[in-house]
Amino acid sequence: MDASSHDVLLVGGGGAGLRAAIAAAEVNPKLSIAVVSKVYPMRSHTVSAEGGAAGVVKGDDSLDEHAYDTISGGDWLCDQDAVEAFVKEAPQELLQLERWGCPWSREPDGHIAVRAFGGMKRRRTWFAADKTGFHMLHTLFQTTLKFDPITRYDEWFVTKLLVDDGRVDGVVAIELMSGKIQAITAKAVILCTGGCGRVFPFTTNANIKNGDGMALAYRAGASLKDMEFVQYHPTGLPFTGILITEAARAEGGYLLNKDGYRYLQDYNLGKPQPNPVMRSMELGPRDRLSQAFVMEDQKGRTLATPYGSVVHLDLRHLGEKIINSKLPFVRELCLKYQNLDPVKELIPVRPVVHYMMGGVSTDMNGATPLAGLYAAGEVACVSINGANRLGSNSLSECLVFGARAGKAAALYAAEQKAADDKAMAQANDERKRLEAQFLHKQGGRERVATIREQMQKAIEKSAGIYREETSLAEGANKLFELQERYQDIVLDDRSRTFNTELEGALELGFMLDVAESIVQCALHRTESRGAHQRTDFPARDDENFLAHSLVFRKPDGSSRVEYLPVKVTRWAPGERVYGEQAPESPQQIPQAVPAGRAG
Repeated sequence: MDASSHDVLLVGGGGAGLRAAIAAAEVNPKLSIAVVSKVYPMRSHTVSAEGGAAGVVKGDDSLDEHAYDTISGGDWLCDQDAVEAFVKEAPQELLQLERWGCPWSREPDGHIAVRAFGGMKRRRTWFAADKTGFHMLHTLFQTTLKFDPITRYDEWFVTKLLVDDGRVDGVVAIELMSGKIQAITAKAVILCTGGCGRVFPFTTNANIKNGDGMALAYRAGASLKDMEFVQYHPTGLPFTGILITEAARAEGGYLLNKDGYRYLQDYNLGKPQPNPVMRSMELGPRDRLSQAFVMEDQKGRTLATPYGSVVHLDLRHLGEKIINSKLPFVRELCLKYQNLDPVKELIPVRPVVHYMMGGVSTDMNGATPLAGLYAAGEVACVSINGANRLGSNSLSECLVFGARAGKAAALYAAEQKAADDKAMAQANDERKRLEAQFLHKQGGRERVATIREQMQKAIEKSAGIYREETSLAEGANKLFELQERYQDIVLDDRSRTFNTELEGALELGFMLDVAESIVQCALHRTESRGAHQRTDFPARDDENFLAHSLVFRKPDGSSRVEYLPVKVTRWAPGERVYGEQAPESPQQIPQAVPAGRAG
């Protein structure tokens, strides 16, 4: 069996992965660094991010305000020490990206342009028109090319983490072009594989986002944190799930029900105001907007389509000049995928699964409890997003915690010895498993597409925008059944070259593990908080659930759930308030908890 060896190994070539690779190379240029990605890095999902990246840059804003918006928006489930570090380092990372060549949009006087985003009461979202992720990823990728120690494994699919005595020693990966199964050993591994939106049937996420990294860590013994918190974005196109960015509402777009009424004013999100920045309405947080859509649907105020109920997003009043200069991609998407022009027509939209607040449990430097294993980006849960992520925090999170994880992994790797023969023995066992269970298997009755479709229907029904015990229990039972049936899966394609059926089967195994963790965490959290809404427990319960859920995989493949207290430093939990009652300045922000206290 072939093997290669590096000091630091990145799994995933998106924004977090490339930023981590650069940070590791800058810490120690003598280290050998590898980036393993199942797609060419410029195809990573970061490229599809539209709206922008949050960071305090204007004089009327402050780090405290960014922190408070993030913590209150996350329904007080954020670890406040991590949030304070994040808001401090985000502007530095965004400025660094500019120095590397990211073409941020500008004001007429040459200053960085910023726009408002949902749940934030100041303009602090940096943007590059509405193709921010595209430009960020190009900038990061081009910057990696100047670092000779960085080696890329493009279109390699990681199937297993190699773990010996509580320490991660590398991975087993398949070269998709040839089908070769190979060990890649490393002294430190950083997971940067993104989220798991494809566990659900209707999502903004690309087909590559199947929870690979979450499942890899879960199977290796690491815990997943806060998996019950799944973010629905309120404005997805009804057939494709393609995202219409929050930037459309930041520039002044309206959400209208079937009667042409701006219905969000009925859901404690403020009233129509001339200044949309400080008075939420369409710029309320994503969880509240998605929940309001469900309420409108139940009242019969939405429009029926072949692809589900919709409301309308109205940009017509913005005019062609603003749409073409600040929202050109939105217009392009509408023309290509809906055959309508938002300059003249209403856009049909509905909530769509967009982001995982949960992920691999890490500390502030991306380290997991498994020695040598780190994670950053959407795959990780450093706990800055809590129960509901604010729009535009995610791209900044990739930069801040990608850099932190890269630095920490580089320092760790410099002190470690290379993997021993035990790693190769595990790698050989994995090769035999892949061949016996998939490539050489005789018999079998189950199909990848059948199980995947049933899994998606089960989790959508049980763990959607609103949940309750009976449907969650039914979902858990169905997922257990599907995991049993997965063992009887059969492939038609036994070839080695670009075997997409094999890749789909392996991704399905990862998705089943992740889906189970979501449902189990949702079952155990008997309260409503942020994106987790239990109709049988509608109130938030700080006494029992101001805590992170940790889910562990047991040896028999089932799971157990534990809880870890949220870290509260300065801001005591309070009511989430938007619209006219929202605080407007740092002096009005409650700061009732002494610094350093854990809640």
